[in-house]
This record gives sequence, structure tokens and C-alpha cells, in this order.
Amino acid sequence: MLRAFSYVYWVFLALTFPVFFAVALAIFVLTVAFDRRRVAVHLFSCFWASCYVWLCPLWRVRISGRGRLPWRGAAVIVANHASLLDILVLYGLFRPFKWVSKAELFRVPVLGWNMRINDYVPLRRGERESVIQMMAHCRRHLAAGSPILIFPEGTRSKDGSLQPFKEGAFRLAAEAGCPVIPVALRGTGEALPKHGLVLRNRMRARIEVLPALDPASFEEPQGLRDAARAAIAAALTRPD
Repeated sequence: MLRAFSYVYWVFLALTFPVFFAVALAIFVLTVAFDRRRVAVHLFSCFWASCYVWLCPLWRVRISGRGRLPWRGAAVIVANHASLLDILVLYGLFRPFKWVSKAELFRVPVLGWNMRINDYVPLRRGERESVIQMMAHCRRHLAAGSPILIFPEGTRSKDGSLQPFKEGAFRLAAEAGCPVIPVALRGTGEALPKHGLVLRNRMRARIEVLPALDPASFEEPQGLRDAARAAIAAALTRPD
């Protein structure tokens, strides 16, 4: 049942992607001259992604703490990462932000084109020069008042357990003097684990935006990193 539904769902997604992208491109063309942060096209991308969640009868998402996210102003948002579905459900935050995403996705037709017109941030993992370029790109967004959303684990968890956090996101926040906002995400890994595209279970996802952390309260980015990870880890163990 779920295998057959998965095939139908992914075909539906592939067929509707060009239609949504055509609208996104029109919004981009009409607003780029005055919307330098590309908020309009990003918020449409939030609607686009959320449609796939709303239209799926097997998926439900609950969000708490959304008001802790800024509409404008530098911030580094960090979330745990267990599934491809994380990206779909996090768009449901409906707040301006710029993803840091693996560079391979920017080469995918339609999906990658939308990522480019949104000015999201590509990263080739394991390549020092790409990391340097990513950090510079993020600094420009933060300076312009656009929050950055990063998965500090670097890749999806294989078994849903929280992995060690890398320091890059926290160095960015310390340099910019902007808050780190941890986000705990539950329920996506059980529906679609790291390997494969076949849905395993119904998704009952929960997104919890946690209180912001001030880099000035920590002597080193490592302390900020550890505090963010501890906050997410605690949220993941709380009962619903």
C-alpha cells in the first residue's frame, strides 16, 4: 500500500513541479528589482512545499514557537536532520530564510532553478574551497538581514539519532553577533528514512522552535554549538 502510494505521490510531485516553478519565476521577475532579499519568491516556495504536505492524506505537521523566528534581521537557524521530508515541513515555518544545501541539488532541473532564483546557498561537502564560499555567501545574507537555516549535523541521520554538530553555523553567528535559533524536528525520519524514497509510515511531524541563544553569552563558538545541540536533544526527548 505505502509503496504504491509512494510511486503515485512522487509522480504527482514531478508533474506539478514545473507548474509551481512557472509561478515562482513570474514572482521573481516581477519583484526582483525591489525585493533584494527575495522574500516574495521564498514565501511562495513555502506555499509550494506546504501544498505537498497539505495534500498528502498520510502527513500531518504541528508547529510550535513560530513567533520566535524573525521576519527581518540576521539570525542563524539550526535544525536536526533525519529525512528528505525535513525540507518540506520546515518550509511550513513561513518565515524568510536562506537554506544551506548540498550543491548537487542546485543541478536538479526545476528544483535547482528555484533554489537559484531564491539565492539559497550551495555547499559541496568535504571541499574546503566550497566551505569558504558558503561561509562568505552566508555572511552576505546575514549582513542584508536574511536569516540562514543550516543543518549543523551536515547530513541526514541514518537512524534518527542526533549526530555531532559542526561549528560553521555557530562561527557565523558569533561573527555577526546574531542569535542562534534551535529548531527540533520529530517524526519525519520514521516516515522516510535516509535511504530510499518509499514511504515507511504515516508522518506525524512536530516542529518546535526553541528560545534563541545569544552568542555573547558564550566565550567560544564551541560552547554555543554545544548549547544548541543540548537544547534540540532535550526537545527531542520531551513527550508530545
